[in-house]
Amino acid sequence: MSATISSAELHVRAVQPADPPASLPRRARRSLDRALDALFAKAHPDGHWCAELEGDSILNSEYLLMKWMLAQEREPDASPADAERFRKIGVYLRMLQRDDGTWGQYPGSPPDISACVKAYFALKLLGDDTEAAHMRSARRAILDLGGAEAINTFSMFYLAGLGQVTWDACPSIPPEIVLLPRWFPFHLDKVAAWTRTMILPLALCTALRPVRALPEHLGIAELFRDQSARTRLNKPWDRAETLGWTNIFLAIDRALKVLQRLGLMPLRPRALDSAERWVVERMSDRTTDGIGAIFPPMVYAQVALKARGYQRDHPVIREAERQLDRFIVEAPDHIRIQPCFSPVWDTGTALYAVTQAGLTAANDARVARVCDWLREREISLVGDWLNNLRPEDRGPWMRSGGLGTRMPEGIGAWAFEYRNDWYPDVDDTAMVAMALRRAGDRPGQSGNRAASDRSAAWILAMQNDDGGWAAFDRTEDRRWMEAVPFADHNAMQDPSCADITGRTIESLITCGVSARHAAVRRAVDYLRREQRPQGCWWGRWGVNFLYGTWQAVGGLIAAGEDPGQPYLRRALDWLRAAQNDDGGFGESANSYLDESLMARGPSTASQTAWGVISLMNLLGRDAAGDESVRRAVGYLIETQLDAPLAPEPPRTLHEEPGGSWAEPWFTGTGFPKVFYLRYHLYRHYFPVIALARFTALSAAHPRRP
Repeated sequence: MSATISSAELHVRAVQPADPPASLPRRARRSLDRALDALFAKAHPDGHWCAELEGDSILNSEYLLMKWMLAQEREPDASPADAERFRKIGVYLRMLQRDDGTWGQYPGSPPDISACVKAYFALKLLGDDTEAAHMRSARRAILDLGGAEAINTFSMFYLAGLGQVTWDACPSIPPEIVLLPRWFPFHLDKVAAWTRTMILPLALCTALRPVRALPEHLGIAELFRDQSARTRLNKPWDRAETLGWTNIFLAIDRALKVLQRLGLMPLRPRALDSAERWVVERMSDRTTDGIGAIFPPMVYAQVALKARGYQRDHPVIREAERQLDRFIVEAPDHIRIQPCFSPVWDTGTALYAVTQAGLTAANDARVARVCDWLREREISLVGDWLNNLRPEDRGPWMRSGGLGTRMPEGIGAWAFEYRNDWYPDVDDTAMVAMALRRAGDRPGQSGNRAASDRSAAWILAMQNDDGGWAAFDRTEDRRWMEAVPFADHNAMQDPSCADITGRTIESLITCGVSARHAAVRRAVDYLRREQRPQGCWWGRWGVNFLYGTWQAVGGLIAAGEDPGQPYLRRALDWLRAAQNDDGGFGESANSYLDESLMARGPSTASQTAWGVISLMNLLGRDAAGDESVRRAVGYLIETQLDAPLAPEPPRTLHEEPGGSWAEPWFTGTGFPKVFYLRYHLYRHYFPVIALARFTALSAAHPRRP
């Protein structure tokens, strides 16, 4: 696949030729109506939305490497149907390979050495001839990029499990961390929720050191520039700061490996038992669809539990396999794998979008059904987040029995996935609460309002001391943790961020919290501190400065901030300068690597929506006549699909209906600089919000002749 995609290649057709400017509101209304029809057509029969969540090649590669680690690649552990599945997974890996032989994290990204090594290894295990042109070009590129020794630590675990490096080449993650007291600087409660679910299975692996020995001809020795690197941790010492955190953690890693080699780990048996219990508890099918409900820990857990003696027919393992295999999307000629499901996020955002168009639970039965679906998924389990609350804020949940118990009426929180009870998040909760409140209740009912009231209480308890909100926990920014040797997934912790904080402010105000509330004012102060000199905000969960600015501005305006203030005028000026010549907005994820690229990239439907919503928030009643707003709305109208767009894998994976938009770019962020996402509904529900806002503003404040 080419690293770049031109707009012409999308075959996007305009709904109709451009009309005179005075007709723009009417055109926007027609465009909105068609988009709403197409959006509801994408809903599942029970009313909820869940589109494909697309990641990069590593999902296919790691699935195959896991199957080889578990010795499940051939009969009797693999059926003919499994073999066909593996073949089709390999087909997609070859589809994603670029002309230069590499694989990347998203279209237009630089090559990713970890993705390249894992894809090459997986294809070799599938039987690809190493002298075939695609394998030669991959091998040449890998060596040019530094060789297999340059991959990240989470990839190195796969190589260790398959005997291509020793376990000494992986950072030590002692399972004893599960026994540490809460006052200890490094404690499970102090790392990000997703990191918790990943490192405990890996801790079992680094302690037990399972290895599936492969025949030499299936190995990848040819990918290493330095063969000695296969027996040591390839993390350089910091020579500039001898007593810095990097060197401290490298010294600890070396000491832990010596102690393990000498058998001087007296707490190891107890730690292994405790870590196993923690993992199995959070894999229970009564509380979650797999540990963390996300791909990486669901893979590591299978390897770890096999090393602990679990057989494949054990109920825990059978359920783990079933949940992981649900991520598989099978096309006629290939298979791609999702990192997780996004039903609550998709449904909450789509519901918020249609309420912007004036639909409510009282006036539209489809909306009422969506609200019912969301309320059924309100989490009642008191999860890990309780441990990080201030003691004075724990009361409502402690009275229910504390960690691991359930509150019959729900806790007012939602997770991203279908079921992930241990780990609700502020981001989804804020969106769902806001959408339910806007949807309102049917006559004689109060369920949506009551759920949003519970959400506001939970969100307020989750506010960090800096005034912002993080995704999964009330926490603080512990920068030193990023020096831990296994922290190169760039998400060891989960500090406050501007995008979640902005949405959370809007949600609280929507749910009836006063703009003068102390928590809201602290959040406003946080956002003002986080603004970049250019006038924008960095985006943690979406690409990138366009996303962060959209969310921050939305929260600030909801909190009653005067858009005439200099700091918001800077934001307006930045947005005007960021607009592309075609009227749209676009930004590549390359801006995470080089901030000089902020708000630079081909226009996309989702990012154009973020940009024009921000403009409308800042301009208020004047927005309907603003030329920048009208140009952006015009872009959305003119690029809306008139007829269905046929799939063209890997660029477009589904037929896109008329009334929607085409968008091959990744505009979602998983872990900045490491993993990115293409949400297949971003190109649809965000333009709906933008068009609905514009039509409402145009009706309320018609443009003067």
